Amino acid sequence: MDASDAALVAQAKAGDGDAFRVLVERHGRKVFRLAFRLIGNEEDAEDIVQETFLRAYRSLERFNDQAQFSSWIYRIASNYALDLLRGRKRRTEQSLSASAADDGITIADRLATADPGPDRLAVGGQLQQRIKGALEELTPQERVAFTLRHFEGHTVEEIATHLNVSSSATRNAVFRAVQKVRRALQLGEGEPVWRS
Repeated sequence: MDASDAALVAQAKAGDGDAFRVLVERHGRKVFRLAFRLIGNEEDAEDIVQETFLRAYRSLERFNDQAQFSSWIYRIASNYALDLLRGRKRRTEQSLSASAADDGITIADRLATADPGPDRLAVGGQLQQRIKGALEELTPQERVAFTLRHFEGHTVEEIATHLNVSSSATRNAVFRAVQKVRRALQLGEGEPVWRS
């Protein structure tokens, strides 16, 4: 019979490296799935998993034994992914600004030409690209909240705990994300692809 997460955490706090390894094996795949959905890159997702568990191990003494280990590890992963997304967005904006200044093309011109037209959305692969692009347009917090809610099936309260924000802020982030994704996925006569 498998030991509970709480028992494994207690053993790991007492110096049992094997207990922490079991926690990594138990939760590593879920953390990877979350990271991949947030970042969209396998290598970065693997880095997030490694950094998440390294941070968790270093902070294990501060873990509140009343909390769930899975919620705590998701919060660490979400926060690290948010940091990466924010950094990536800043670098992209700086790069686009510098590049646009060099050749006289505005950022709006670049973004407008990168989107596939509605006639090309009929092909499944292109629709997936459109969804990925829509998710990339969300703020980092919206993207994490949307992913946890609609891909991972977490409750608003769980997401609020992961993000360390209020439930109302979480509801607003999920709502804004759904609205942005719907707008990004509009087809022709106002018929949205995404429905909640």
